[in-house]
Amino acid sequence: MGATEDIYTEPELDPDTLANLGPLTGLAGIWEGTAGVDVHPIAGGTESASYTERYEAQPIDPQTNGPQWYYGLRYHVHINRPGDPETFHDQVGYWLWEPATGTVVHSLAIPRAQTVMASGPAAADDRRFTLRAELGSNTYGICSNPFLDLNFRSTAFEITVEVHDDGSWSYDETTTLVIPGRPAPFAHVDRHVLRKVAEPTPNPLAR
Repeated sequence: MGATEDIYTEPELDPDTLANLGPLTGLAGIWEGTAGVDVHPIAGGTESASYTERYEAQPIDPQTNGPQWYYGLRYHVHINRPGDPETFHDQVGYWLWEPATGTVVHSLAIPRAQTVMASGPAAADDRRFTLRAELGSNTYGICSNPFLDLNFRSTAFEITVEVHDDGSWSYDETTTLVIPGRPAPFAHVDRHVLRKVAEPTPNPLAR
């Protein structure tokens, strides 16, 4: 957008977010899964752990930055190891769809003082897309607390999402870690298939 263009005027948008989510349509709702796989580093090696997951993704009202607009979902992830009530992973953030540019944005924050914002291209009818973030980027990047940056530095993040014919959806994500004493970067992998247990609640403007 050039410096002489209007960067303030907001467009009139359809208030029904669920009808305008494009490639994110198949993610709206409440989901559960019991066969997640998490591959993470431990002292002296690697551990692969299974997990159960509840994933709630609810539509938000359309969002604008002047003439730019997004439709999106606010989400919360809660993960446990099977049979263990202690939280294994907790995550919140947004899935955003920018129709004008064909861009999906995924933001996440975890309560270990780390945030990520990843993006990638997609068409409105795509059922599979990949998003990426890199450490040091001024736009789609990674921010960590000093301990994590020193000892488990996240240099890249990639997530591939696929919506399946049976109504489920899956993610396969890799966080690249640089860990002191290890000769090569470590690929921290999480993957899971989620199945719907409840429909989404319409966003406030659409109710």
